[in-house]
Amino acid sequence: MDFLELAKNRYSERRFDPRSVEQEKLDRILEAGRVVPTACNYQPQRFYVLRSRDALEKLKRVTHFHYNVPLMILVCYDANTVWRNPGDRRYRDYNSGEQDASISATTMMYEAEELGVHSIWIRGFDSQTVSDVYGLPQNIVPVMMLGLGYPTDKSKAHAWHFMRMPIADMAAEL
Repeated sequence: MDFLELAKNRYSERRFDPRSVEQEKLDRILEAGRVVPTACNYQPQRFYVLRSRDALEKLKRVTHFHYNVPLMILVCYDANTVWRNPGDRRYRDYNSGEQDASISATTMMYEAEELGVHSIWIRGFDSQTVSDVYGLPQNIVPVMMLGLGYPTDKSKAHAWHFMRMPIADMAAEL
């Protein structure tokens, strides 16, 4: 499938079938997140695969947006590994962690779609609660969760998915 077509057709799944995502597909999805460009190639992105009954049950303690996914990837970054820009006068504490983790998550989301696995990007959680519940080290910062699985026969894109601003409202030449 053409990438732009894939990007236009992909939507946030909210009705997941309980069947498992095959290990081979998960491996490809994780590989897609591994090979992305990161600032100075520092590669601070870290992935935690949540698929055991216990790990998925804990989701209910950290977010209301779990959608009973059969597989969740908690996407984080290692604060000890990020690139920092001390010369940025406007954003003095800038580091590349959230940006690098988001590039990884986006790439994994599109690889999943290519493999017929639906996804949902989740950021409705408190990072400290996630760290506490999953016992993450202090230097690991949760950025988002990527819910993965197969759609049910009732799955469909939300009507908002097809509402897009005109490109003229987003892009300008300077």
